[in-house]
This record gives sequence, structure tokens and C-alpha cells, in this order.
Amino acid sequence: MDLGFSGTVTDFYHRYRRGYPPAVVDTLARTLGLTANDTTADLGCGTGQLTLPIARRVRSVLGIDPEPDMLAHARNAAAEQGVTNVDWIVGADRDLPALLRDRPALGAVTIAQALHWMDPGRLLPELRPFLRAGGGIAAVTNGEPLWLQDNAWSRALRGVLESWLDTTLTNGCGTDAASQQHYRDLLTAAGFEVTPATVEYTGELGIEQLIGGVYSAFSATQLPSPEERPRFAERVRDALAPHAPFAEHVRVTMLIGRTHGSRPCTIDG
Repeated sequence: MDLGFSGTVTDFYHRYRRGYPPAVVDTLARTLGLTANDTTADLGCGTGQLTLPIARRVRSVLGIDPEPDMLAHARNAAAEQGVTNVDWIVGADRDLPALLRDRPALGAVTIAQALHWMDPGRLLPELRPFLRAGGGIAAVTNGEPLWLQDNAWSRALRGVLESWLDTTLTNGCGTDAASQQHYRDLLTAAGFEVTPATVEYTGELGIEQLIGGVYSAFSATQLPSPEERPRFAERVRDALAPHAPFAEHVRVTMLIGRTHGSRPCTIDG
């Protein structure tokens, strides 16, 4: 599965994509009952934004992504942070049964800002046999896309992007209410007890962060060439300048589905 997140796009993804505040990892670990003896999998792990903080709570993590360039950044980030308990694996959602066969039962599978790229109706039931009793799946979204937020600078950014790409932008990448309800229904249908959770925070973005964040969401074919980027960046700066500073309210949503036979919600170590 080639999603187009390769080459230079992964550089922007690694540098500019939002990470996750500690409260998100705390919520996942507590609700899933993760312990220092658990192994988890982070499916669609990208460059490790959630993989690495989860790795500090458990015995080991499988970081799985279809893009080798994403995993190259993830490996470098792990080395820089001294995280040594992640096994980085090239693979997509359809590969999970083969990848997980003959491995110990997982405490959890996290899917962070990636479920909209997958076939959740097939994937979620397939994952149940690979989870320990009380284990679960967490579908996490990390705020709305920069160009779909309810503020003036986001609307101005959307105007620039729609003009540049000659299209109308409406895809919330799984953050919209309809997608969230769909994921919740699929988790329930797959036999999981679903607990929703949210973490909200507000931060301020600089114009370079905004431009880099947009680049990180382009496919390799959409990304402006090095020669085009100054013109694109100038358009963004001109359109957004009247709306500075750029405050962003981020709502991290978690749909946490657990199997029956739950362990106590404690963290060891």
C-alpha cells in the first residue's frame, strides 16, 4: 500500500507533525491496563510520535508502517531518545495476521491518526485473537487538520490550499463526528467494550510550523517542488498575516475498545 508518504514528505512529517501530550499516554495506559510486562503494537506508526512514549510504559512495542522512509525517521528518533525496545516493521493493516502470528499476545494495538487509511471493518475483528485478556485497541485522532479548524487563520489557509490544489477540501481524516461514530460502531460490532476519552490543549503555531505541517500532509506527488516552495510559502504568509497570532485548539480523541476479562487498570514500573 503506497500512501505517498515517502521521500521529502517524511522529513516534514517527522519535523512538524504534532506529538502527543503526556496526558494522552497516561489515559491509554490506564484505560488499557498496560503494565511493564506488556507488548503492544502501533499500527501506522509513522515516525513514532505515539510509539516512543508508549514504549516507555511497556516491555516492547512493534512499530508498524507501510512506508520505509517513515520507519527510517522513527529508528533515528528512537536512537536519539535512547529507546531500545521497539521493533520497527514494514507492513500495512492487511499484513497484521501474518506479522502477529506466533508472537506473544498483545496488551494493546494503537492506531494513531491512521485508521482512515485502513479497512477498519475487516481489521478490528481480525485483531481480537492477537490480544491478551483485557487487551484492546485504541483509535486515536490528533486534532483536526490545520485547514479545517474553526478560526480565521485556518479558513484563510484552506483558501490557499484549495486554490493551489484546485479542489475542495472536506476530508477530516477521521476526526469528524460521523467517522468517530463509525469507528465506535465497528469496535462494538467486533466485540469490544468501548470507552471514549479526550485530551484538549491549546498552543500557538509559528508560520513556519504551519507551512511545514501542510507539507507533511501532502503526498509525494502533491508536495511543491523545491523551486515552487518559496511561492507557495509566500501565498500562505500573505493570506494568514492578518490573522496572527495562530492559536490552535487541539482535541485528541481516543476510542478505546477492550476485550472481556479486563485486568485492573494499573501501571507497573
